Formats: sequence, C-alpha cells, structure tokens
Amino acid sequence: MGWTCQHDSKGFCKLLKVSCQPGIKGCILNKGAEVVFTTGNYEEDKKKAESQSEEIDFKKLARSN
Repeated sequence: MGWTCQHDSKGFCKLLKVSCQPGIKGCILNKGAEVVFTTGNYEEDKKKAESQSEEIDFKKLARSN
C-alpha cells in the first residue's frame, strides 16, 4: 500500500515551501498519528532506530508526578 502527500511536488513541499522531509515541524504527517518512515532497507532502518532509541529516566518521571 502506498500513499503520497498532497503537498509533495517532486520532492518539494508546497505547504512549507522547503524540500520534502516527512515528519519535520509543520508537516501534516506530524499531527499526533504515529507514522513510520522507511528507506525500504530493513537493516538500515533497524540501525537508525537503535541509534535513536532513548532511555527513560524513571526517577525524573516519578519526581514530576
């Protein structure tokens, strides 16, 4: 299944008037829904996801409540 953004014009975002980068600030794809962007290469995506993983600071969360 494929989908194309209505604002994408050959890699240029007509809404933000910048080159298309799905999920950037102001992008309609960044409106609360969890959207997964992929390069089509499972191994590359897996490495990228692992490098971007963040640790949860449970002590900080406990103090904020």
